[in-house]
Amino acid sequence: MLPRVMLVCVVVVSGLIVTSSNAFQKRFALPAPPTKTDIERGRYLVEEVAKCSECHTPRKPNGELDEAAWLRGAPIWIQPVARIANWADRAPALAGLPSFTDVQAEKVLEDGTGPNGEELRPPMHIYHMAPADARAIVAYLKSLPAEVH
Repeated sequence: MLPRVMLVCVVVVSGLIVTSSNAFQKRFALPAPPTKTDIERGRYLVEEVAKCSECHTPRKPNGELDEAAWLRGAPIWIQPVARIANWADRAPALAGLPSFTDVQAEKVLEDGTGPNGEELRPPMHIYHMAPADARAIVAYLKSLPAEVH
């Protein structure tokens, strides 16, 4: 009788370990690498919806965006009509995400706050994106070559 009870306990405990390890893996597993579809969706959101290049890409002398420096940071070319104390004078580089971790960039896009919880400086728009959209944007930005110094 005792061996049978032990066998049942071993089976039950083994089942709990497998179940809990699957739950653990689902909760703490690294996200799957981005697909081409994720990167393309991120490109669409960055270029066609949010228009990030308008501030984060430098301009040529004729005013056109400098595609050779795509999303590599730029001086802010627009000014408010009335003075705004914390108005940013430069937009950071986004290509390759050199200044942000994935989590920090997603926080900016999902919560509308800076990577350390601070307010975003105008003229940066405040976004409250869905996590999937934020991840797609991060995937696209990381797919771009960062500026080499």
